[in-house]
Amino acid sequence: MQTTTLPVEPVFAPDGSEICELVAGQYASMVHCTLPVGGVSMAVRHRTVEEPWFVAAGGGEVWRAMNGGEIVAAVGPGSALDIPLGAHFQFRNTGADPLVIVITTMPPWPGLHEAPRVNDHWPVHGGLV
Repeated sequence: MQTTTLPVEPVFAPDGSEICELVAGQYASMVHCTLPVGGVSMAVRHRTVEEPWFVAAGGGEVWRAMNGGEIVAAVGPGSALDIPLGAHFQFRNTGADPLVIVITTMPPWPGLHEAPRVNDHWPVHGGLV
């Protein structure tokens, strides 16, 4: 059983967003993700995990593409969405405050090799902007 608080120092996900691990168990892990004002993540796909996302603060858009279909969803506080296994995805902050997302990864995050780059939906200049 784990009880934690938000770590002070984030790490960077393969997409360039700031990640603070909250808890990790045998079957899932949970992180606090932040994308700064004006930020655009790099587009990636997951090899072995799926993720439910919950937007805690800020506003933005999330692009997802899979099996020939794609969608861009506007998100804000209280929005929830999924990142299915194998889906291509990218997100950006379109608001005046940091975009904060609580992400559950199932099974737990295996490491940086999990998220290879795919073609961006929105331009990213020199990484996260």
